[in-house]
Amino acid sequence: MQAKAPRGTFDVMPGEIFKWHHIEKTIKETAEIFGYSEIRTPIFEHTELFERGVGDTTDIVSKEMYTFKDRSNRSLTLRPENTASCVRAFIEHSVAGGILPAKWYYLGPMFRYDRPQAGRYRQFHQFGVEAFGSNNPQLDAEIISLLLQILTKLGLQDYELHLNSVGCPQCREVYRKQLVGYIGPFKDQLCADCLARYEKNPLRVLDCKVPSCQEAIAGFPYIYDYLCADCLEHYSKLRNTLDDNQIDYVHDNQLVRGLDYYTNTAFEVHIPQIGAQSAIGGGGRYNGLVKACGGPNIPGIGFAMGLERLLLALESLDDQQYKDHKLDVFLAVMDGKYEAQSVKILTQLRQAGIKADKDYNGRSGKAQMKYADKLGARGVILLGEDEMRRNIYTLRNMDSKEQIEVPADHLIDAIKKFLI
Repeated sequence: MQAKAPRGTFDVMPGEIFKWHHIEKTIKETAEIFGYSEIRTPIFEHTELFERGVGDTTDIVSKEMYTFKDRSNRSLTLRPENTASCVRAFIEHSVAGGILPAKWYYLGPMFRYDRPQAGRYRQFHQFGVEAFGSNNPQLDAEIISLLLQILTKLGLQDYELHLNSVGCPQCREVYRKQLVGYIGPFKDQLCADCLARYEKNPLRVLDCKVPSCQEAIAGFPYIYDYLCADCLEHYSKLRNTLDDNQIDYVHDNQLVRGLDYYTNTAFEVHIPQIGAQSAIGGGGRYNGLVKACGGPNIPGIGFAMGLERLLLALESLDDQQYKDHKLDVFLAVMDGKYEAQSVKILTQLRQAGIKADKDYNGRSGKAQMKYADKLGARGVILLGEDEMRRNIYTLRNMDSKEQIEVPADHLIDAIKKFLI
């Protein structure tokens, strides 16, 4: 039987990895410009962390987690998302006693048992940011601006920012009662999941993707109409900040977060060109999450973005705009008796920070030039009898096909000048 990757996973081959490198570089540089520092958390955590931090009424916890027992019979789970892990790290390392807000970003694999589809996998990759220690709506705007700036730097202009407020525990409880009363007469039309949770957590019904559920609750009351004065002020200040910075958005009454520790701001970014499931990232405030996980009552806000979904959106863009050459120079040995000399030269080039390679399969001179082209080399250093006798090297520009002769003791400087 031929070995294959498990369903819902994939290999990123060398011919495609440059796309990932470009995205990751853009993400890291942008996050650090905004003052966010990288955090790396374990790939697995104690299961109870996600039951608290994600919510036991969510599909993620009830249906999608990869959970297993270790040899000490402890329940562990491959992380389905990373906010809960960041909250755990925030609490465990007593970050609340330091300088706040704490501003972090992360980048790495997550795991969910779900039906694989375009841009969605069982092992997938997320970039996200978390900020702990401030309830200022300007910080909400900063988080949103960071996400949009990444998209802009990657060349994605046709995005839509959807925005809403889910209020606070006080005004949301008033809304919950109104929503339960509205849904009650139609509950027999709900799917089994929504029927089981509509009284306890009716906002989860609003987020259900089953068409019959959406038809049943059509015309439901909007949470925006039940926001208290403080929540209205927070939302108004956020929108004013976005307006002042020319950031367009759509107020979306159907955008909700169903768990009690989510508060105020909720947002998503959509790329319509990638199809019906157009959301590539989103987030919001979770002022009650740190406390729910056993920590102090510290506010927080963050977002996560799926890299596979982002790559799907980037398929329509020209690869060349973000493709780097794989090699600076290729060392073509025209006479086999200079192989030992070529290794020494290669070592000197690499020690000088120049991306360089050579042939190891005994190709002819002509075949080496074709090989260099396939490797994406910007230049080729020709090493043969004439070069060794005259103590020079021939440097060939692979784009213009022009060649220059370089004295042996000036090779490194000449290549650095050539690469500028």
